[in-house]
Amino acid sequence: MSTDCLFCRIVEGAVPATVVHETDIVLAFRDIDPQSPTHVLVIPKEHHPDAASMAAADPALAGHLLAVTGEVAKLEGVDASGYRLVFNTGADANQTVFHVHCHVLAGRHLSWPPG
Repeated sequence: MSTDCLFCRIVEGAVPATVVHETDIVLAFRDIDPQSPTHVLVIPKEHHPDAASMAAADPALAGHLLAVTGEVAKLEGVDASGYRLVFNTGADANQTVFHVHCHVLAGRHLSWPPG
């Protein structure tokens, strides 16, 4: 746990968040600046800076996090209509919080490329 990491502080309860789903090792909460009608972040409770480092350190955690994204889509009622999963890794990919997080985006047609 990193005291200067926003998502670690959310996990410990020091920063409020609107929790959508939680397991013993993963937390899902609403993004404060949603980019689509459904925009939920799914994070491991353990600090890893990005998806690659999480997968290398703990493949089972990476698999669990992905499984939870599907549960979140079902809870949000977008599993049948479709949803997008996004991991931003590094500053050039617009990662702004360096604690791995997966964006679950849905609720409208999501064009490709985004933007």
